[in-house]
Order: sequence, then structure tokens, then C-alpha cells
Amino acid sequence: MVHLKSKAEVERIRVSCRIAADAMVLVRDAIAPGVTTAALDEIAADHIRSQGGVASALGYRGYPRSICVSINEEVVHGIPGSRQLLDGDILSVDIAVIKDGYHGDMNVSFAIGTVSDDAARLMQATREAMDIGLHASQPGARLGDIGAAIQQHVEAEGFSVVRDFCGHGIGRAFHEEPQLLHFGTVGTGRRLEPGTVFTIEPMINVGGPDVRVLDDEWTAVTTDGSLSTQFEHTVAVIESGPDILSRFADLPF
Repeated sequence: MVHLKSKAEVERIRVSCRIAADAMVLVRDAIAPGVTTAALDEIAADHIRSQGGVASALGYRGYPRSICVSINEEVVHGIPGSRQLLDGDILSVDIAVIKDGYHGDMNVSFAIGTVSDDAARLMQATREAMDIGLHASQPGARLGDIGAAIQQHVEAEGFSVVRDFCGHGIGRAFHEEPQLLHFGTVGTGRRLEPGTVFTIEPMINVGGPDVRVLDDEWTAVTTDGSLSTQFEHTVAVIESGPDILSRFADLPF
């Protein structure tokens, strides 16, 4: 069942998204070759706490850290640790925050130093795919319309859409209905109503779409070892169209 959010609830989600976005800027500014992913986690966690928030990921189903960091062939849910960033890496950073009972969620992919042409093209196509999905989040549209628009763009660029993970409703719960597949068929799925709040977070691979989960029971990687990247925003459907709750005019994401 989809819980349609009131205007007041949408604004509370926006506040949590703002904390996540500001933490993302601090992480971005700290990124450099030689920096550990654990250091990035600490930076984000410190900021979230300073704003009276809590990292949504911390302790969620046993997850041990505050943010997720996924490098190169890692698709999603990479755990921060002692690994150092290297020149040429691509890094996806997922930050979610709960404050005053409401969650906000976002993901940004970063280039570490100089990356390959494939990596640069992949990042560009993934961000474009997310933006296409956000634009398609109109009242009366169907979830399948959004997935189809994302899939069409990604495959036209020669990449593949990961099918094992999806976007999700968000609010009082970190993960709610509806689920949004980043592939699909036009004219299928639930119709979007004003008050629907969910994430659009395509995970896109250079190679095939298949993934496997490592022994840490969290980190998902491409089965063929190809590069993967992700972008994510939280969006509310309102009467006039999509309201992107985790995108702010003074921030670059």
C-alpha cells in the first residue's frame, strides 16, 4: 500500500534530504587518492549527527556503517573500511538520513582523478537516465513509463540496467511502496498520484546486468567485473509535476 504524503510530510522529507546533501558535499570535498572509505563514512556520520539526524543505513538489517560506498565493479551497498581510493576509480556514495521521523535518500557517483573514457561515459549516461526518470514522474504517469524511459536511454548508450535492485517509496520507513524498476514497459504499473514520494536510483553497468553479492553479505558486484555506477534522488509527485526533494539550487547534485 502506498502512503500518500501530506505537504507537511513532504517538507520533513526535504529536511532529511538537505542533511544528506550537505553531508555529500563534505564527502565530495574530502575525496582524493589515498583517502580511505572509512574516513568518508566518518565525515558523513559526523555531519548527520551535528544536524540532529541519524544515518538511515546504520544498523538497518545489520548494516555496520553510516553510508554505502561502491567502487568500480561494485554496484551497491559497499561497506566503508580501510580501502584507499585510487586515481582512476569511480565511487558511488549513498547517503540516507532520518530526522524527526522521516527519511531522505540520495546517491552521487564521483570520478577520482582521471578516469577512463568508458567510466566517464557511464557516469554521464547514468546521471542522464536518473534525470529522465525524474522528469517522467508526473501525476497520472505509470511506474512502467518511468522504467521504460530509463531503460531506453541506457541501452541506446550501449550500457545495461541492473535488475536486482530498484527505487523505493520513502517516508516514515526507509523503504516503502511503491517499488520502481529501472526498466519496464510503457503503460504498465501503478499510476502516480500527488503525494507519492520515492527514489529514482538507476544502477548501470558497462557490461551485462547481472550481479552477485560478496561474502560480506552486502556488497553487490557485477558478475563480469565491468564498471558500474549509480545516481539517486528522492522525488515527490505533486500536482504540478515532480518535486526533487534532494536537489538544491546551491548544491551541484
